[in-house]
Amino acid sequence: MKVSASARCRRRAAPGLLLAAAPGLLAAATVVLVAACAPAEPPPPTVNLSGFPPAFQDGYAAGCESARRGVTRRDEKRYAQDRQYAAGWRDGQDLCGKPRKPR
Repeated sequence: MKVSASARCRRRAAPGLLLAAAPGLLAAATVVLVAACAPAEPPPPTVNLSGFPPAFQDGYAAGCESARRGVTRRDEKRYAQDRQYAAGWRDGQDLCGKPRKPR
């Protein structure tokens, strides 16, 4: 028996089946949208800081994050009193704020 094209187009999934799948599809779509909109954590410094003191490393991380986000983030008291932290912060601000040349 031959079925016409118009008859084939009229065949559809049962409406109850679509409604049963809707909550799961909605939840999956929500997860995807929220994950896409979540702020990404700044990547770790691309510079090896293992030979520097912890205060310098902390300052570098704060300075680098400040440069990347465009908002100053630093411990003002520590910046004023700790030379290593201040030097690291300035280096992080300078190096992370410059555009990188393609290799």
